[in-house]
Amino acid sequence: MAKPLFHVFSDDRFMDLTLYQYGYEKCRPLHSFGPSIRNHFLFHYVISGKGTLLVDESSTVTKEYKLHGGMGFLIEPDRINTYFADREDPWEYTWVEFSGLKAKEILDTAGLSTETPVFTPSSPQIADTLKEELMHLASSSSESSSLHLIGHLYLVMDAILTGSSSRNRTQNGKRSQFYTDEAITFISQNYMFPITVEDMAQRLNLDRSYFGKVFKETMGIAPQEFLIRYRMSKAAELLKTSDITVKDISIQVGYPNQLHFSRAFKNVYGISPRAYRQNNRIIKK
Repeated sequence: MAKPLFHVFSDDRFMDLTLYQYGYEKCRPLHSFGPSIRNHFLFHYVISGKGTLLVDESSTVTKEYKLHGGMGFLIEPDRINTYFADREDPWEYTWVEFSGLKAKEILDTAGLSTETPVFTPSSPQIADTLKEELMHLASSSSESSSLHLIGHLYLVMDAILTGSSSRNRTQNGKRSQFYTDEAITFISQNYMFPITVEDMAQRLNLDRSYFGKVFKETMGIAPQEFLIRYRMSKAAELLKTSDITVKDISIQVGYPNQLHFSRAFKNVYGISPRAYRQNNRIIKK
């Protein structure tokens, strides 16, 4: 049996797509995981063998999916899932755990969700490309750079997006994506000011509740949460690369109240701005 591979990615500088864990395993008969809830998206590609995925769509409805080599499956955050290898022909798979501001959009376009979790490649070439990119990640050494790993995550997502047989090409998706892109542009240009979700909706001439629904469906998070994460990512970069005081950084990212800024930063990164600077400071030579 091939040796399992498991890696953890710890670089938090990437917002659009963020890598968390990735690996490979040739499973034992009936090897299982769950029932469990994930914090991020998790995608498995089955190289060979068979297995079963159980998805709790509600408290009373559980769906069962039979999978085999050449297929993949998605597990979304905050949903209960169980999966296990076949007794006679246990599966061999490679997997990647990821998140990011663009993750939900890519998966929606690929037609993958809790309701439609099974990935079927549109061609043998796509299947080979996806397997190769995932195995490249799983086989990467600890010395591989963050950019190298993130680059291959993008190639994995491109294969999933362009090669899904259930890819979504609806006009409504295009319209929602347009509104979302415009909102993100507005945020990137005005995050340092006290902007609100109402400001974003007004900029697009949309009802606030409708805008919030469209944005969340496209991005996977509410516009207010996106704005907070965007501001905190800008703050994190300043904390790592500058000598600007925490108070001034707070103001620069739209938080005139330093206490509110520190609370928001800790909610996103798990530690205070000062502790983050101490742990991640980039020393200029």
